[in-house]
Amino acid sequence: MIVLITITLMLEPKEREIILGIDPGLAITGFGVIVKKNKNVKVLASGCIRTSPRADSGERLHKIQKELKKLIRKFKPDILATEEIFFAKNAKTALKVGEARGIILLSAYSANVPVKEFSPLQVKQAITGYGRAEKKQMQKMVKVLLNLKDIPRPDDAADALAIAICYAQTKKYF
Repeated sequence: MIVLITITLMLEPKEREIILGIDPGLAITGFGVIVKKNKNVKVLASGCIRTSPRADSGERLHKIQKELKKLIRKFKPDILATEEIFFAKNAKTALKVGEARGIILLSAYSANVPVKEFSPLQVKQAITGYGRAEKKQMQKMVKVLLNLKDIPRPDDAADALAIAICYAQTKKYF
């Protein structure tokens, strides 16, 4: 007689998670790295990748890729959260942001880092509770949620931190 015994292991949820938030742009790509432990979030780094408007598009995209690879190697994120392309009045600007997003997605997937994308409305909703929040409201809430002394600067870095926080706060819903 054969008896099958099934053992169910209760896996502990991951102790901490490193989230790399990216605010895509060709001229300025904002980044924010946070660590989430239980319900607490803390900033590890934030800033911007800047490219020269005098450089050609290929050179600018290469710089974004190179700097993003460095960030991924340094912080070893568990997830990369980024913003989806939103409707833009200027098609040329939207195309350039789309190119930068392509490099961001390729860089993450090449490094085996999963990606989660959010609309601007989703980010605002997660941070302020209101999907049409103004930029100032967003920045103040990022400061509060991360327990910072000052509002993060520049704006692109604050936006990237907001995207990372959005992932941290909404992960349980997907």
